[in-house]
Amino acid sequence: MEAAQVKDLTHKIWTVEYRINDLLTQLHPEKWKASKVTVSSFSQTLENLHKTLEGLEGWRGQFEKRPDSVYFGFQTYSAINAALPRLDGVGRAASQFENTSLGAQYSQAGDQLFDLQQALQPYIAYLLHNPDQVLSLVQSNLAGCQEALGHALRVQGGAAKPLKNTFVEFHARRRRDGQAASSGDGKTKPRSDNEKKVEPQPQAH
Repeated sequence: MEAAQVKDLTHKIWTVEYRINDLLTQLHPEKWKASKVTVSSFSQTLENLHKTLEGLEGWRGQFEKRPDSVYFGFQTYSAINAALPRLDGVGRAASQFENTSLGAQYSQAGDQLFDLQQALQPYIAYLLHNPDQVLSLVQSNLAGCQEALGHALRVQGGAAKPLKNTFVEFHARRRRDGQAASSGDGKTKPRSDNEKKVEPQPQAH
């Protein structure tokens, strides 16, 4: 399905949404000859349908702008799935307490929404399948590269050779001032705390 076809499909979904919202304005549950429990239950179903339609329109609008988005496409499909049973419940109540003609219009709108969802399903499946194929290909290529690299390192490598231990010996001579000087570079080495300090002896007169 091309992007233009997807946008045409999402526009048709919007048309059905508009039709359903128009039908909802024709309901008057406060005039029904029904128990308070029935009216209260219907009011809850009606509220849930309104929220579901708002959610559907939000996802549908984003999917229309980004027809290549797996996320927006899946959310649009799921939102239709959530709206259909609530729409069916409202339509049955409309047939029973309003008039059968109004109930039939709800059923017709529900059928149209379901057909559009089914038309969208193969495209959503394609969007979901394509990244999965790409990921599988990348993982296969990565595994092949790692194997080839490991083989090359084993061939070029060889046994590890131990390094010879070396010991550096320092020679120093003691100076009269109690400090040690190196025998070659002329630099002085600070006296450690463990070395005994040589005090100068008084001269006899």
